[in-house]
Amino acid sequence: MNDTARLCSRLLLRSKGLLAVLAGATFAAHAAPPSLDTPYPGTIVLHVDGSNTGQAIFQIRESIPVKAGPLTLLYPEWLPGNHNPSGPLNQLAGLKFTGNGQAIAWKRDPVNVFAFHLDIPAGVSTLTAAYQFLSPVQDGQGRITMTDNIVGVQWNAMVLYPAGYATRKITVQPNLKLPAGFDFGTALETDSRNGADTSFKPTDLETLVDSPLFAGRHLKRFDLDPGAKIPVNLTIVADDAESLEAKPEQIAIHRALVQQAAKLYGSHHYQHYDFLLALSKDFGEIGLEHHQSSENSAETDYFTDWKKSEPERDLLAHEYTHSWNGKFRRPDGQAVANFNTALDDSLMWVYEGQTEYWGKVLAARSGLVEQQSTKDLLAAIAARFDNMAGRDWRALQDTSYAPIINNRRPLGWPNYQRGEDYYWEGLLIWLDVDTRIRELSGEKRSLNDFARGLFGVEDGRHTALAYSFKDVVAVLNRVQPYDWAAYLHARLDGHGPAPLDGLTRSGWKLVYTDTQAEILKVIEEERKTTDFSYSLGFSLDKDGKLTQMMWGGLAFKAGLAGGTALVAVNGQAYKPAVLIAAIKAAKGSNKKIDLLVKKGERYRTVSLDYHDGMKYPHLERIPGTPDRLSEILAPMK
Repeated sequence: MNDTARLCSRLLLRSKGLLAVLAGATFAAHAAPPSLDTPYPGTIVLHVDGSNTGQAIFQIRESIPVKAGPLTLLYPEWLPGNHNPSGPLNQLAGLKFTGNGQAIAWKRDPVNVFAFHLDIPAGVSTLTAAYQFLSPVQDGQGRITMTDNIVGVQWNAMVLYPAGYATRKITVQPNLKLPAGFDFGTALETDSRNGADTSFKPTDLETLVDSPLFAGRHLKRFDLDPGAKIPVNLTIVADDAESLEAKPEQIAIHRALVQQAAKLYGSHHYQHYDFLLALSKDFGEIGLEHHQSSENSAETDYFTDWKKSEPERDLLAHEYTHSWNGKFRRPDGQAVANFNTALDDSLMWVYEGQTEYWGKVLAARSGLVEQQSTKDLLAAIAARFDNMAGRDWRALQDTSYAPIINNRRPLGWPNYQRGEDYYWEGLLIWLDVDTRIRELSGEKRSLNDFARGLFGVEDGRHTALAYSFKDVVAVLNRVQPYDWAAYLHARLDGHGPAPLDGLTRSGWKLVYTDTQAEILKVIEEERKTTDFSYSLGFSLDKDGKLTQMMWGGLAFKAGLAGGTALVAVNGQAYKPAVLIAAIKAAKGSNKKIDLLVKKGERYRTVSLDYHDGMKYPHLERIPGTPDRLSEILAPMK
């Protein structure tokens, strides 16, 4: 061994020894106390000032009952409904603590950066925390939660809480200051209001975080279940008063959603329910479930251009379903003690997959989305998985971990890498289950019975009730005996073809034609994209850049990648209409389609040998078969 080797060896041994010492120290410092299922002593008082809309700054003051000694405070990390550790810690700023008028130092945990350690001096019984939550002010910084006209308060972003206690055992009394003239909607119960200041009744921290608030200069509230003992309201905030002008027949359709959900589940698990809907070009997009409310957003023309808003309208049905599936009935590993315990996402194909199914079905049953439009959306979903190259290597079950693995960032090759496919492939599996139950039972039973059997139990219960894979299988077998465990495992863990059996059994099949469905046109126009996925193997954004590349598709085989700009088609400057015309002209001929593309500083021409014309997904009736799909989408009596 030479001198250099000996030196490296000594340094390595020293490093290992130092790491061992640090590991011991780290364990001692980071060992969080277990979350006790006993009440935290005293009530935390939280004051949030959300009146500074000009700078989008929330000023926060929190009074926490404490006793002398070490204290660890946590900032929520794992947020319900987000499926990943997405707490906006980077937007917490200006953190200072005082007790008896004296500053108290804090130190962030070097490993668990959502934890803050303090030593509370003798004689201090109330710790005061002062800090800001800095709402993003432009795209790229995060979701915008404060504009000149709308304020969204997600309490998880505003609060610190003591480690060592279950969040449902920590009592918080929240207070909020809003700009003058703002009104609000929330599932929280108001204690008192004095001008711009509101005090809410004390509640446990879990309920507080699960009860966001939308406030606005322009607000309108609609009763969606008139005369009912359990109120359901639609609270709308908007950029302008004109966007609030809903027609009576439009509100009637939203009321039908509540009625159809009641008929499906046969129960409710909330004391009241509040749809919070923001119609805005500036306020951040959102669709997030809560037990007694939901956060939703749409374009300002949601009511004023009713046909254009159709693709957005199943959002309310989806999030409403989560009150039963995800909030009341929660998958094992989701009903955790606090907001800093990692979540187990392995049942997302039920949590989100079946919710996506019921969201589409309830939207159709209520009239939020027309039956034909729903069928066209199902065709688009089926086509997506009919062309999912990533099925060869990645099973559906593994995609349930996508929010954690990918942190919901865009993918370069989405149909190969696979994203959160448990939503839409999960939908196809549940369509298969529904039609299979109908077939096996001679049309006497359906997935409606499963929904009532799993999610509709214990009518009126508000506390969470967990379910497991075995519970899902057991309820399916009570509805219709079958080897459901083997059936589900084959589809969750297998790598076979897309699960399109449900479409076939429903009386329909996937086909491709040269005519695009109207609702898919609306989606393209809204997103400013043009879809050539099933012809050339890509989509194009508004700037002519290739997106949604199809692994193994024609463009892939020609060496093209996402982010490449399409400059010209057959010598003519690119416009969507120019490329469509070129594809149509090449159909049935031997003429290739020449694309001039630019990636970085390099230009090149790519010739695509394609002659099958435009290809768009549609559902086509299978003659002589029962039309179970239309029956599924029809309103329940």
